[in-house]
Amino acid sequence: MIDRPVRVAILADTHGFLDSRVAEQVSHCDIALHAGDVGGADILFALHPREEVIAIRGNNDDAAHWPETELDTLEKLPREASVELPGGRVKLIHGDDGGSIEQRHRRYRRDYADYRAVVYGHSHQQLTDQSATPWMLNPGAAGRTRTYGGPACLILTCGEHDWQLEALRFEPRSIRRRRRRPDTRSVDDAHDPDD
Repeated sequence: MIDRPVRVAILADTHGFLDSRVAEQVSHCDIALHAGDVGGADILFALHPREEVIAIRGNNDDAAHWPETELDTLEKLPREASVELPGGRVKLIHGDDGGSIEQRHRRYRRDYADYRAVVYGHSHQQLTDQSATPWMLNPGAAGRTRTYGGPACLILTCGEHDWQLEALRFEPRSIRRRRRRPDTRSVDDAHDPDD
């Protein structure tokens, strides 16, 4: 048994793009848990925790959304996973099984009552509910699709007797494009030596 706390990066909903700031957080963790809608094998290969990556399929992890050359990796992803951590187990599901947040939380607490936490994604909205056991943890979207305020993830530090949770959200990045109006010359064109 590990005698130090284990750091776990929790992410979901990358949809083929992993924000570099989330990837940086993962690199400082022992384990990465991805709750589905991965979007391609390159996302899994871009995650570099110290020990292992555990990922499941989301509703958009299918042949229509993954490159054909990566379908063998997709087929190996389970629909759900159970992860043993110091101090308890985590259930990893995607969360696309319908109902309001309250209905899902009630259902998950009933169905996974012997777990310490349930990690799910799908909504792209970061949410942590530690009001009862198991905890309900949605890390939000770690890519650039529907991030609701910026890419996000959770960091869970697990000890035998104590779990601590940190919710991270990063500022959205904007891409500035310099547009040139068709009826004007650019600065570079303004001083043409051939004139």
